[in-house]
Amino acid sequence: MEGKPNLTLVFQAVQALYHDPDPAGKERASVWLGELQRSMYAWEIADQLLQLKQDVESCYFAAQTMKMKIQTSFYELPPETHNALRDSLLTHIQNLKDLSPIIVTQLALAIADLALQMASWKGCVHTLIEKYNNDISSMPFLIEILTVLPEEVHSRSLRIGANRRTEIIEDLAYYSSTVVTLLTSCVEKAGTEEKMLIKVFRCLGSWFNLGVLDSNFMAGNQLLMVLFQVLQRDETSTNLHEAASDCVCSALYAIENVDTNMGLALQLFQGVLTLETAYHMAVAREDLDKVLNYCRIFTELCETFLETTVRSPGQGMGDLRTLELLLICAGHPQYEVVEISFNFWYRLGEHLYKINDAALHTIFRPYIQRLLHCLARHCQLDPDHEGIPEDTDDFGEFRMRVSDLVKDVIFLVGSMECFSQLYSTLKEGNPSWEVTEAVLFIMAAIAKSVDPENNPTLAEVLQQVVLLPETVHIAVRFTSIELVGEMSEVVDRNPRFLDPVLNYLMKGLREQPLASAAAKSIHNICSVCRDHMAQHFQGLLDIARALDTFALSTEAAVGLLKGTALVLARLPLEKIAECLSDLCAVQVLALKKLLSEESTNGKSADPTVWLDRLAVIFRHTNPIVENGQTHPCQKVIQEIWPVLSDTLNTHQADNRIVERCCRCLRFAVRCVGKGSANLLQPLVTQMVSVYQVYPHSCFLYLGSILVDEYGMEEGCRQGLLDMLQALCMPTFQLLEMQNGLRNHPDTVDDLFRLATRFVQRSPVTLLSSSIIVHIIQCAVAAASLDHRDANCSVMKFMRDLIHTGVSNDHEEDFELRKQLIGQAMGQHGQQLITQLMSSCCFCLPPYTLPDVAEVLWEVMLFDRPTFCRWLENALKALPKETSGGAVTVTHKQLTDFHKQVTSAEECKQVCWAIREFTRLYR
Repeated sequence: MEGKPNLTLVFQAVQALYHDPDPAGKERASVWLGELQRSMYAWEIADQLLQLKQDVESCYFAAQTMKMKIQTSFYELPPETHNALRDSLLTHIQNLKDLSPIIVTQLALAIADLALQMASWKGCVHTLIEKYNNDISSMPFLIEILTVLPEEVHSRSLRIGANRRTEIIEDLAYYSSTVVTLLTSCVEKAGTEEKMLIKVFRCLGSWFNLGVLDSNFMAGNQLLMVLFQVLQRDETSTNLHEAASDCVCSALYAIENVDTNMGLALQLFQGVLTLETAYHMAVAREDLDKVLNYCRIFTELCETFLETTVRSPGQGMGDLRTLELLLICAGHPQYEVVEISFNFWYRLGEHLYKINDAALHTIFRPYIQRLLHCLARHCQLDPDHEGIPEDTDDFGEFRMRVSDLVKDVIFLVGSMECFSQLYSTLKEGNPSWEVTEAVLFIMAAIAKSVDPENNPTLAEVLQQVVLLPETVHIAVRFTSIELVGEMSEVVDRNPRFLDPVLNYLMKGLREQPLASAAAKSIHNICSVCRDHMAQHFQGLLDIARALDTFALSTEAAVGLLKGTALVLARLPLEKIAECLSDLCAVQVLALKKLLSEESTNGKSADPTVWLDRLAVIFRHTNPIVENGQTHPCQKVIQEIWPVLSDTLNTHQADNRIVERCCRCLRFAVRCVGKGSANLLQPLVTQMVSVYQVYPHSCFLYLGSILVDEYGMEEGCRQGLLDMLQALCMPTFQLLEMQNGLRNHPDTVDDLFRLATRFVQRSPVTLLSSSIIVHIIQCAVAAASLDHRDANCSVMKFMRDLIHTGVSNDHEEDFELRKQLIGQAMGQHGQQLITQLMSSCCFCLPPYTLPDVAEVLWEVMLFDRPTFCRWLENALKALPKETSGGAVTVTHKQLTDFHKQVTSAEECKQVCWAIREFTRLYR
């Protein structure tokens, strides 16, 4: 921003942001104000706007700007201004307390973030309470500051570091009883004033969440009594009820370790058990909000006491009434209520599975049986539902979660027993269609976990399902088709069912609403019964040829082709080429037609459907070919290449289509392996020539596949190196642009996949070339890139590269490799280690650290003494304190870390050391 803007201009921009009827005007104002917020002038202008107090919008913008600047740009202010900033913010919040609650929240956040970063502001909680305690009008904003302060301690946007965070948490713990006493006195003064009670409960919940409240002090505190009184009262308003529920859930979460918080645990346990009557009252009044709140509390209770319940079921706080409460909720007619408890049931199942104690299973089995009964009922569609079950709406997603949960807890009941019980309800009763459909849905969820060996019930179910008349409700037919697909193991063990099952699925395939489900089930049967399906290959081929006459989703059509390809691979070798050619013919003809239409009328049509279908055929046609035999797919792929090449040329500017072309070629090359040698020259030539104009990263990926397949072949290495060099030039140009690495993470990812393949297949070729220096420089620059795939590829390249000089695999080129890695490390080693340490501390998320640790470990294995020196220099370069004057890292922490890493005996020790060390900078 050029120069400081005047306030009139700022007011106009804020007005435009909120009130300009023209969206373009709003957008311009937003961009301009964003620039202002990033500039140094923002501090002074925000302060002036808050003093002028002209209107809500300008004050909100200013308060938000203050908060943002303190969070992200606190380092811009010299330390001597920190006290003045604090005093000014406290004055503003006092003056603006009645203007708008959202402004108070933004200013409270600004004050909290300042307190956390400003090391010279000691005992901030104490000073704030001292200052405002006796002024009733200041109480709302004081409590707001005290609410957001604990919430901000672990804020991602504040990098205050582990040392400062520990200091703050100790400080807050020290003053926590003062805060609770303040909140208690507020409740006494407020009586039943709802707004104040909501604020108090929110604040108390925030302190519980930070885990700093003394549990013995809280166990005897009257705030707990007030909480449960509010939750027991029928006339409590929705907002107050929600705040009280949140607070109880926070308290339950805070005592996760029940044994060390016995007093408070008992109070909460007994308190929650008194809420059953209030739950029934909320059900009677049809107050869903309150019902959901109670269910959250009951679930949190069960989660907290899970270990106790499993350790001593039915005794003390292992009382099984907690599970009864959840099953009462599961009986509520609205499915959203039972869904809240799913995570608890998963965890209970996981615990019992690990312990694997038959006596325990017997105790919990009846509860799981009742849960399954409720879930089956909740999965029923409405009796007046028309058409097939939807799987994308909320209820469809709920049913998918039920299916997952049932799979996870079924072992407690026994898959076979449950399956038989469900089947007998269909066989013996005469249930309505919606009950039948829900039972079939649950049966489909557990079918795979039932042992298919000599199982008469499974065989009978399959027999009955394929005899279902076409007159039953279409949703029943849909779910029965899904069930048949899940029972493909049974078909494989009982080949006599194959014909009736296929006939049944073919009927479904011809009906629009059932077609995709039927295709998915045929795909499943092809995958599991590959050998038995070989005799039906002609039928599959007929379906594949007429694929577009069925009303299939893209996914289902591709799935059918996958199934067909899996069966094709089991045919005798001499038949495969002809059948593959037939299977590909439809897609090839379609591509040719698109190309000819394009050349005649100039209109471009999308070929991706056909490319994806070819890709899936190549991907799954993997016959067993003995050494010396010609791959049966080789001839077909050579015949198809010209069409793929033309398609690629025609659509070379369109990244999406080029990506699909490359994917198709990738599977073609993988399919025939070395048999694609004839394609190598023309394919590489075309890739390189298109990449010079349109640098699509998928060409780099395809290049890595070619290196993987041919990199060990002496005659191909130079050609592949030429390809790498030709692809690197435009790549480096792209990545060297401003923000190039951040804007093109896919290119970074694919470039280093390609380089890594070279290291794995032909390291000396790469290490002896002139391009290696540039690739390593690029890797060092990209080490700080916060992108999961790109960062992983960069680290894997560095790790594998250095490893070639470490692992003596007794190849004759080991000494040469070691010498070449030594040269590369001599040039770039210090720079690499400095960049890695800086990236770990300031740029990379924790999940990337194991990959970084592997690189450091390999460098250390390669040359430990030099690595020790490089690491020491890198650590010296790191900042030792924050802009707020807090100590980030002590000298002892630096030397301890250096020692932990350099004396590590395995890589995971390096990883643990980095994890602990980088917390000092987070």
